[in-house]
Amino acid sequence: MRARLPLPGRERLRTGLRLRSRRLRLSALPILQCALAAGISWWVAHDLVGHERPFFAPIAAVISLGVSLGQRLRRVVELVVGVSLGVLVGDLLISQIGSGAWQLVVVVALAMAVAVFADSGALFVAQAGSSAVLVTTLLPPGETGGLDRCIDALIGGAIGILVAALLPSDPVAPVRREARAVLDELTAVLSGIAEALRDRDVEAAGRALQRARRSQPLIDGLRAALRSGREVTTVAPLYRPRRRLLGRYADLVERADYAMRNTRVLARRAYSALGDDEPAVEALPDVISSLATAVGRLGDELGTDGDRTRAREPILDVVRGSPVLSEAAAARLGPSEQVMAAQVRSIALDLLQATGMPRTEALAAMRSEPGPSDRVEP
Repeated sequence: MRARLPLPGRERLRTGLRLRSRRLRLSALPILQCALAAGISWWVAHDLVGHERPFFAPIAAVISLGVSLGQRLRRVVELVVGVSLGVLVGDLLISQIGSGAWQLVVVVALAMAVAVFADSGALFVAQAGSSAVLVTTLLPPGETGGLDRCIDALIGGAIGILVAALLPSDPVAPVRREARAVLDELTAVLSGIAEALRDRDVEAAGRALQRARRSQPLIDGLRAALRSGREVTTVAPLYRPRRRLLGRYADLVERADYAMRNTRVLARRAYSALGDDEPAVEALPDVISSLATAVGRLGDELGTDGDRTRAREPILDVVRGSPVLSEAAAARLGPSEQVMAAQVRSIALDLLQATGMPRTEALAAMRSEPGPSDRVEP
């Protein structure tokens, strides 16, 4: 009989398979782009241009596309110039000093040093070094001209951009997915802080603080997705109308970053207050829980046809409906309570701006002085 995995083990296995399957589905189009670009670039360089072994063409195509789509245009330029530099240095030196281990050391070091001096781009430097290696070891001067290799790299980069333009990825979906992940994390951290204050649990507050401090990669991922989306709209005419929507997400990225930073301050103050056994008003945990719910509402509005303005009222209800956040209550609060109340207001202000509300109108709305944008649009 086959040994059966314990239930937790089987569940972890199923969860892992689901995550891997989802990752594969999300990468299916970029993989197809890379495969098509590699084949087409080889065909163009080999069959149409007549190069015998145009290996740089498919390499350039795959690198210029990549499974992640960020900074593609810059990568193409770095690739072509890096190949040219590496080939040039390799051809010049190897023709004079020959091939061998010490020659390889000299050629690679010099090619990368010249690349670093010219530009600090990682791909540029790495491509110069790898091209020098190929010239030194596999393709000594005379077999394939340096100019041919540069042309192959240019062909591959151009084919990569062409495939991206004709078979583009959705520029908005990754941004929406990353934004939802950031807001979900913000919701979880706020909920953790509220529970820690409610239960007077300093260890739970510490866990919330650590989770908040680990959130920066999510923000960075959101910024990278936004850059990639903008690049897709640049090279793909089909998706140029999506630029306006991406512009609205740019505001969300900045304000979500600020909201997470303020949440780290809130978590740190809650951890310190509980560690010092400072008192906390009973209403404060409920206010933070309500704010977490409002963040979840904003995340829900990031669907295909979502309207972020519908998330404004829940945020404003938190600020307007809690006496503990009023200016009159500040004088009756302890030092840590004042800081936490101020951070809650700051996070609410960030979230209102994330819905597209200008800062001055958001401040007016929080003071119960509704501005023109303090209305839920139909």
